[in-house]
Amino acid sequence: VFCLMLQEIGDDAVLGTSAVKSQIGVSQPYVNFRVTTAAQFSDVVDRRFDMKLLMLVTECAGATEVGTLFLRQEARGGGMGALISLSRYMLIAAARERFGARIVSELRGCIDEKGRSPFWDGLGRHFFRMDFHEADKLSASLGNQFLWDLLPKHPIHIDLLPDAAIEVIGKTHVDGGGARRLLESQGFEFGGLVDVFDGGPLLSVKRDRLKCLRESRVMTVAAGDPGEGAKRAMISNDRIADFRCALGRVSIDGDSASVPADVADALNIESGDKARVWVTE
Repeated sequence: VFCLMLQEIGDDAVLGTSAVKSQIGVSQPYVNFRVTTAAQFSDVVDRRFDMKLLMLVTECAGATEVGTLFLRQEARGGGMGALISLSRYMLIAAARERFGARIVSELRGCIDEKGRSPFWDGLGRHFFRMDFHEADKLSASLGNQFLWDLLPKHPIHIDLLPDAAIEVIGKTHVDGGGARRLLESQGFEFGGLVDVFDGGPLLSVKRDRLKCLRESRVMTVAAGDPGEGAKRAMISNDRIADFRCALGRVSIDGDSASVPADVADALNIESGDKARVWVTE
């Protein structure tokens, strides 16, 4: 697991975090429900129905997961959230062979004002005899094996669930809209996998289709004033060890990039070193 921390240049206070799990579902199952459709037809009564089903699956074994995104209230706005989120892809770009061919991210599902999950109350609690928070804590401390052990392996007809549970399947929490848009801007898509706890969507993208990986370039750095016409960019030292990434303005000339001196210093790079640059405007 690679854990990233967000700081202002010249200030040691931690303003946010994010993480990259290089490989999931190997030592323990990574469990989701897949939303699928079964067509049913009867000649006798001349009726045809497409029935939505939930199937328990472990399709993400070996994938890389990005998550653990958190930002302190005072740091929200001004591009800080985008920096801590997008820096994960700059990390992956620094050593892409160390990460899975598929990148996934879970988005928080719908939770009510009392902290209850309509999806869990309508489905999961019947198989575990525990509330949402107890099961969630067990998953965080023990892993997912108990989920695979106790959840049903047979198809579950969605129409048999309470309406409140059905309505939130694949839906993102009201506070997660910004995070979802950032993921989708990188090429992530919803492919029918949902979380077994709250029914929230799991988005995924092929690693090499990530926008950051396709558009970023490794360039030679010139530390100094980028001058007029500089563009907003993500800049990293492109090293998996002592990885650092910053948001700043750069001026590009061929394979060279002029980077502000304070940014270069924060990245532990000097003129003549290589850096990964991704122009974002």
